[in-house]
Amino acid sequence: MSQKLWQSDWFGPFLVTIAAIVIVSLFNPSFLSPFNIQILLLAISVNAIIAFSQMIIIAIGQMNLSVGAVGGLAAISFGGIMEVWGVPWPIAAALALGIGFLAGIANGVLCAYTGISAFVITLATLSVFKGINLGITEAQPFYEIPETVKALGNETFLHPLPWLVIPVILAAFLLWNLLFRLPLGRAILAVGGNEHAAELSGISVPFIVIVAHAVSGLLAALAGIMLVGRLQIGQPTIGDDWLILSFAAPVIGGAILTGGHVSVAGTFLGVAIVAIITQVLVLFSIDPFLVQVVLGGLILWAVGVNRLREVRAHRKSAAGAR
Repeated sequence: MSQKLWQSDWFGPFLVTIAAIVIVSLFNPSFLSPFNIQILLLAISVNAIIAFSQMIIIAIGQMNLSVGAVGGLAAISFGGIMEVWGVPWPIAAALALGIGFLAGIANGVLCAYTGISAFVITLATLSVFKGINLGITEAQPFYEIPETVKALGNETFLHPLPWLVIPVILAAFLLWNLLFRLPLGRAILAVGGNEHAAELSGISVPFIVIVAHAVSGLLAALAGIMLVGRLQIGQPTIGDDWLILSFAAPVIGGAILTGGHVSVAGTFLGVAIVAIITQVLVLFSIDPFLVQVVLGGLILWAVGVNRLREVRAHRKSAAGAR
């Protein structure tokens, strides 16, 4: 049982998270104050959805550089629909989610049927979606955000638990069930593990690629909507700084960039580690730009650990075949 825990993707990040919480709280007891926990959970909530949006694409062995652009487009659509047309926020949120879903489908269709790398496709659509964003807003924010949306983005339902943790719990549960309990999820991981073998087994690779990108677009849009509530403004720059985090958290959580292996719990804990690091920089008055350096180091460390696991697994399988 203990060996199984050590080999699981989430256990290492879990130990790091617990150790970080204990060490930081010893040096600064205010780290565990209800207010600070609330701020930490708010950051984790939005960032977890962003990371899940990239994780589902990593599962098929691709990458989505347009995650932030899709989330930003959905965010300003959400704010603009409410401010310009006076649409109630639940309907505006549904429409914004639909925009993210369609943007994801567009990415998926282009990746599935053009034969062009997802890196190139999503780099191009990043520019397209960002251009649409700036064309709609003329680089000006939407300020008239309903009080209910602001409250959902910042207040708690059970102190210090903010409302934003609810969509994260639901998204994590649904993603876990999709990837590890449903045939569609197993097909997604199969395509990421070996696209040719998956196709020979009867899986429609183009369909799976489109589904993964559609889910990614939907999650990116959800993160954008959540961030509008969190910031209390429909800011055109929403999503501009999502890219590094969206890769860092899944990789720290054990995802293999070549596809076929991801961890929902590990990705969530990866987000928690990044959020704790960011919070520590604030508490100890350290230059916040250092977080980018730390993120880069964490990505290199996580990729190195994954590579070491692959080498060990290959050696074991080779030894067993003798």
